[in-house]
This record gives sequence, C-alpha cells and structure tokens, in this order.
Amino acid sequence: MLPVVHMCTIVPISQTVGANRIVPTIAIPHPLGDPTKTPEEEKVIRRRLVEKALRALQTEITEQTVFTD
Repeated sequence: MLPVVHMCTIVPISQTVGANRIVPTIAIPHPLGDPTKTPEEEKVIRRRLVEKALRALQTEITEQTVFTD
C-alpha cells in the first residue's frame, strides 16, 4: 500500500471519503496559501503545510488521523 496524505480545507469530507492521513489547510479557494499575505509570508505558510504533510507520511497510523500540529 502506498501511503498518501490528503491536504484539505474541509476535514469532515476527507473523513467521509476514507482518507487515512489528513492535513487541514487554509481555505477552499486557496488551500495552500493566503493571497492577503506577502510572498514571503505565503512561502512560510506553504512550507509549514508541506512539512506537516511529510511528517504525516512518515507517521505509522492504525486509523484515520488528522494532523493538526
């Protein structure tokens, strides 16, 4: 089985469809960013989310897990 991370803005939908590793994101039109932020701030936001997703991929799980930290 290939581990995957579902990065999403609406966690209950991800849970309903059976995603195992879920990383909450920012907003529906801009899941990995915020257009009101400066490019530098957006880079920090995106890096943080991608790093969280990579940690989720490395984490052994036995049930559906939402990675909030």
